[in-house]
Amino acid sequence: MTIDLPTRVSMSTATRTMVTICTVLATLMQSLDSTIANVALPYMQGSMSASQDEINWVLTSYIVAAAIMTAPTGFLAARFGRTKLFVTAIAGFTVASILCGMAQSLDQIVVFRILQGMFGASLVPLSQAVMYDIYPPEQRGAAMSVWTMGVMIGPIFGPILGGWLTENYNWRWVFYINVPFGVLAVTGLLTFLKETAHSNSVKLDWIGFGALSLAIGAFQTMLDRGETLDWFASREILTEACLAGLGLYVFLVQFSLAPKPFLSPRLFADLNFVVGIILYSINGLIMYATLALLAPYLQTLMNYPVVTTGIVLAPRGVGIMLAAMVCGRVLGRIGPRMLLGIGLIIGTYVLYEMTFWTPDISEWTIVSVGIGQGFSIGFVAIPLNITAFATLPSERRTEGTSIYALTRNLGSSIGISVTGALLQTNTQVNHALVAGAVNPFNHAFQTGATLRFWNPWSTQGAAMLNEEITRQAQIIAYVDDFKLMLILAIVTLPLVLLTRPSRRV
Repeated sequence: MTIDLPTRVSMSTATRTMVTICTVLATLMQSLDSTIANVALPYMQGSMSASQDEINWVLTSYIVAAAIMTAPTGFLAARFGRTKLFVTAIAGFTVASILCGMAQSLDQIVVFRILQGMFGASLVPLSQAVMYDIYPPEQRGAAMSVWTMGVMIGPIFGPILGGWLTENYNWRWVFYINVPFGVLAVTGLLTFLKETAHSNSVKLDWIGFGALSLAIGAFQTMLDRGETLDWFASREILTEACLAGLGLYVFLVQFSLAPKPFLSPRLFADLNFVVGIILYSINGLIMYATLALLAPYLQTLMNYPVVTTGIVLAPRGVGIMLAAMVCGRVLGRIGPRMLLGIGLIIGTYVLYEMTFWTPDISEWTIVSVGIGQGFSIGFVAIPLNITAFATLPSERRTEGTSIYALTRNLGSSIGISVTGALLQTNTQVNHALVAGAVNPFNHAFQTGATLRFWNPWSTQGAAMLNEEITRQAQIIAYVDDFKLMLILAIVTLPLVLLTRPSRRV
């Protein structure tokens, strides 16, 4: 697929401001939806009379549809025009959200979630490409700071907003909340954003697209359902893994041999872009995996109510906003590579602190670590959004942003699935190790308070002891996951040295 179309946009300051507001609204709408429905799942399950496995398809269908349709964003923009595609995506996403809220059966909501994922897939890459093109190089740092807040804050505040809407109204409002965002964004973009050049002669490599879609769809489904189905003990998971491998193999062959492959090889010849997608995917992995781990940690091990959990996790958003303000002011003076390095170092230190966590930590510790992690996420994402496209030709940006967004989504899915699987496995392993110390020769179980409360030779004592052993095994398993992410953060630090200065285009 060849996309050699000019994307430089010239506009007045007032028009640029209005386009920015509409673009950020579209980004926020999509990023909120990536997590806002999770909280409402139990309420949907009761309303639809669905089993746990069935209701999970409300999430799986959206994730898979969004993952598949992210990759062809560059082709669709080149074929039909970026503004037309952007407006259509927002309008389609808004209508699909309304249909999700009106759904009366599980089949209906799954179909409407597929539509929502298909239309929403292009919102983040298109909004990023628009923001990059409407601002001159010297203003892109501040522009990317604003845009990054919309992308990063949505997943953090999504569960809080979703819980509040579900508790005070009902689960349907987690979808209806998108309507005002969508209407304002569509109206503004139709009014202020001009169409980009496009060509009817642009062709799609259907073999490459089909193979990549198969690989991504099967892989995402495997990751989303793996923990529920006990991973590779399940025939379904094995089938999905084989389909993902087959799709990837066919895609790579087509990518290497086709005269005009689905993705342009020139994208991956740009070192900044390659380093950018690696760091962006790892940043997404750590962010989403940490959020997925901390919510159950606070609720099951520290006995926090759902509302309190949301409150102590919210400061991550504060950290991102602080980082955005700082980056917007200093990015042009000290350069993105320096900020990127600082962000990775702060993030590494925060993960190091988390490896010492126990359920006895204070709320202030959780809040301060959350602010620090949010600050590091912002300090990584904002300069990275500049660096990854700094040396990429302008006509490749829309295609590049689609792959950029796809890799972050894949990274976050991998992080959530891997850390969740390791948590379950390590809890079982640690339970066996700790339980091995419970024997007649252990002096702790022979006298004193331990014998009275945790007497392993009485039914009640054995049950209480097993509960405590499980709790201690979980604490160790959580720390093991934090250590894994710490190692990953340390390993990626040298990649910053591979980035090159921006080219002013």
